[in-house]
Parts: sequence; C-alpha cells; structure tokens
Amino acid sequence: MCGTWCGVRAFGFYLVHWRAWIRPLVVALYLVVLLVVLPFLVIGLQKANAAPQAQAWFIGGLFVLLTLPIAFWEITQHLVHYTKPEFQKHIIRILWMVPIYAVNAWLGMLLPNLTIYMDTCRECYEAYVIYNFLIFLLNFLKEQVDIETAFEDRPPAKQLCPFCCFPPCRMGKPLIEKCKHGILQYTVVRPVTTAVAFICEMCGVYGEGQFDVDVAFPYLAVINNVSQFVAMYCLIFFYRAHRKELEPMHPLSKFLCIKAVVFFSFFQGFIIQTLVFTGVISSTFTSLDDKQVKVMANSLQDFLICIEMLLAAVAHTFAFSYKPYVGDGDSHGSCWQSFKDMLDVSDVRQDVSEHIRVVANTVRRTSTVSCVPIATEFYVDSPRERYPETINEGQQSESK
Repeated sequence: MCGTWCGVRAFGFYLVHWRAWIRPLVVALYLVVLLVVLPFLVIGLQKANAAPQAQAWFIGGLFVLLTLPIAFWEITQHLVHYTKPEFQKHIIRILWMVPIYAVNAWLGMLLPNLTIYMDTCRECYEAYVIYNFLIFLLNFLKEQVDIETAFEDRPPAKQLCPFCCFPPCRMGKPLIEKCKHGILQYTVVRPVTTAVAFICEMCGVYGEGQFDVDVAFPYLAVINNVSQFVAMYCLIFFYRAHRKELEPMHPLSKFLCIKAVVFFSFFQGFIIQTLVFTGVISSTFTSLDDKQVKVMANSLQDFLICIEMLLAAVAHTFAFSYKPYVGDGDSHGSCWQSFKDMLDVSDVRQDVSEHIRVVANTVRRTSTVSCVPIATEFYVDSPRERYPETINEGQQSESK
C-alpha cells in the first residue's frame, strides 16, 4: 500500500514539473524514430537497386528527418512557454505548416498514386495558415491601439498594384473587415474546390495537369489561383496599411516566411505543370510514357518541397521564436491544455460562419437593390408615386 502511495506521489510530482522532462522526452522520441526510420530508408534504397526515383525518395527523407526536429522543437517550446494564448495559438498553427508540408511531400514521393489527395489537403492547410497569420497580426494590432478610434484621422489607404485604379479604402474597422473577409473567402473556397476535385477524380474527369476543356483541372486551378491571389493581396494590403503599428513585433520576417512557403510551392507547381504541358519533361525523359511523366513531375515538386522545408524550419525558428514569451507571466495551464487550445478551431468556425453570413446578406441586398427599380418601372403607374420629388418641387413653385 505504501509503495502504491509513493508511486502515485511520484507520478503527481512529475506531472507538476512537466517542463523539466518534456523536452528530453521529445528528443528521446525523435531519436527512437530516427533509429527506426533511417534503416527503413536504407533497406528501401537497396531493394530498389538505387533507381533515380528511389534515390530522390531517400534524399528527400533525409531532409525531412533534418526538418522535423527543428520544427517540433520550436512547437514544443511554444507549448511549454504558453504565456500569451492570443498570439501563440496562431503561431503554433503556423509552425505546423513545415512538418505537414515536409511529411506530405515525402509521402507523395512514396505513394505517387495518392499525390492528388495529399496535395489538395496540404493546400487547404495553406489557406488555414494565411488566416491564422492575419488573426495573429490583428490581435497584436488590437493590443497596441484602439481600432475604433486610432485611425479616424488617417487618410484612406491607397490600393496596391494592380488595383491602383480602385478607390482607396477607409482606415480602421472598414479596412480590417474587408481584409479579413478577403482572406476568409480562401478558407472557404479551398476546401470546397478540394471536395470537388476529389469527386471529379473518383469520376475520372479531374485530369490533373491537363488544360483541356472537358476536364475539371483547369477550371478549379483558375478558381483556386484567383482566390489565393485575393487572399494574399488582402494580407499584403493589411500589412502595408498598419506597418507602423505592427513594427514592434517585426512582421516583415514573419510575412516573408509565410509568403515564401506559399509562393515557392505555388510557382514551382505551376512551372512544372507548364513544362509537362509543353512537353519539356517528356522530351528530357524519352523512355517515360504520359502517365509516368506526370508522376515524375509530381515527384519533382515533392522533392523540392522536402528540401525547402528544411530552410523554412530554420527561418521559422528566428521569425516565430518562442523566446519573447519566456517568463512573460505564468503559463496558461499544462502542455496538454496548450495543445488542446491550439486544436480548438471554434474561432475559425465562428469567423467562417460570420463570413458566409456577410456574403449572403451582401448578395441578398444587391439583388434587392437591383430588383427595386425594375419593379418600380413596371408596377407603379401613378406619376405622383413614380416621381414624387419632381411633383412636390413643382407644387412648391406654383404655390410661390
């Protein structure tokens, strides 16, 4: 009985002092994974007789193994020093982008037939990251100034190229709401187009990489690219309009990290798909048929992402460092509570619901306004009812 009680007390002691052992535990788990996965990679390379695809898969796996400990260490440090949930919850969500991208790309090289499903899920998380970065900047801005009154005397913010011809946007809440909804539309559009892509792939009409009129790929690509462009424009516009207020948190490095990962993966994919469409890759690898050329193109994209994620993980350790939050008050709960807070997406659900409601109200209001003159034109017969202001002015002049 005494031994059981001592064991319970020891277990409780370790739970209370979890910060002392959580980091060594993460390192130990990583070493175990490394010792198990690395031999698996070597055996797989030997069985494949060192084919080019197997070599790329092996090299990409090494880069992923170098990337994961850097990314997980930074995530763990934020969970340990979880002192400002309004900021760190969104930072942790952003930091998860590197391991998700890296593992996703490596699995895409291992399972090329499932690339379409993994790539679309990865791009959905990209929209989630852009949303979280905006909310992170917005929460910092709210802490610095009063949004309702701080920008009343500011001149309207001019639109950026290529929308210079559009009228400026009034500073303060109107600009913030427009930027927020401009980014939220991507978090709605991307999952919808992903679901459509899944359905089209199962029906055999998706045609990945084909720019033909009878497949869904070019249409969905245009929708996704336009939606992503609008989201990135709104993010840049928000940053440019509030650059002075956001300067204390050094937003430029953070913004460049987000933009680099998003645009590198996007433009790489676009260039590789263009090379496939123009026949450059097929002429380079003459022994491959059309299907194998597409697999080669996807594998090349995934291989480059595996390498780039190592650079992104290193950049994130500086741009989204945990050090500013060390010792800044007491940590909010245990590490597990911090992790659950990061997984809680009720804030995203609330913002998306609000965005859908605003869009629905705007469409309804626009349709109502456009229908009112038509209804007036056809159903109002009396001149007094049709032109009340003109008749009233004429009556007033006659009375004078």
